[in-house]
Amino acid sequence: MLRTLIVFLLAAIVVSLITGFVFFYKDKGRSKRVMYALGVRVTLAVILMICVFYGFSTGELTMQTPWN
Repeated sequence: MLRTLIVFLLAAIVVSLITGFVFFYKDKGRSKRVMYALGVRVTLAVILMICVFYGFSTGELTMQTPWN
């Protein structure tokens, strides 16, 4: 469940990035839509960091690296 949420948040961040680029390109930087897209992207990134921290602290996510 948590991994699905993390993948969804990553996809939403990429969509917000593309949306911000389209707004910037179409409006030539003259509207606030770019700033709204940035706000959405930052909010999603904060939620993503909280989810990752929660996953590591509860043990749902683990580091599977060869040196651990």
